[in-house]
Amino acid sequence: MLGKCFSVLTLVSFVFAIFLGNTEAVAVGAIDGAAAAIKTVISLSGMMCLWCGIMNVFRKAGLVEKLSKLLSPVLSLIFPTAFKTGNAKEEITGAVSANLLGIGNAATPFALSAMKKMDENHKKTVATDDMIMLTVLAASPVTLLPTTLITLRRAAGSLYPYKIIIPVWIGSLVTCLFAVILCKLCAAVRNRKL
Repeated sequence: MLGKCFSVLTLVSFVFAIFLGNTEAVAVGAIDGAAAAIKTVISLSGMMCLWCGIMNVFRKAGLVEKLSKLLSPVLSLIFPTAFKTGNAKEEITGAVSANLLGIGNAATPFALSAMKKMDENHKKTVATDDMIMLTVLAASPVTLLPTTLITLRRAAGSLYPYKIIIPVWIGSLVTCLFAVILCKLCAAVRNRKL
């Protein structure tokens, strides 16, 4: 689907460029955009490699387990089944921790592993409440250090790349709380119907 959208956008751009006589500007824009994309990917790759490595070191050193104990009172309310059974507890904590640090790409392997473990016990075609909650929290996590945004702002030449931290704290906390409340309400309604 995404490929079709980009194809339509590209086709429309070329059609308008031909009608408006701006084909040279479109060609220059495409070349400059491709060069800028490569620079952005390289600057993000360094940060992603660093934080993915740090998260793996934390996991092997047992820090994720300690963080799990620290976050467990809150996470046990959000993921009651997973924390009650102990299934995928460490992976959920790793995903939440990575999202707290603003490194969603490092959270993805943890979240995928947690989903697999939660699905092993479930074996149905319908996602559990904990699986849905993890998906929602991956889309709207609380972020203490928005490293990806800071890296993008720095790569774009921002003089104050860290100036977004307080608005990110407020925005991510509000959206995360809203998402958790909405998930819990929807789960209650669905479970009542069953």
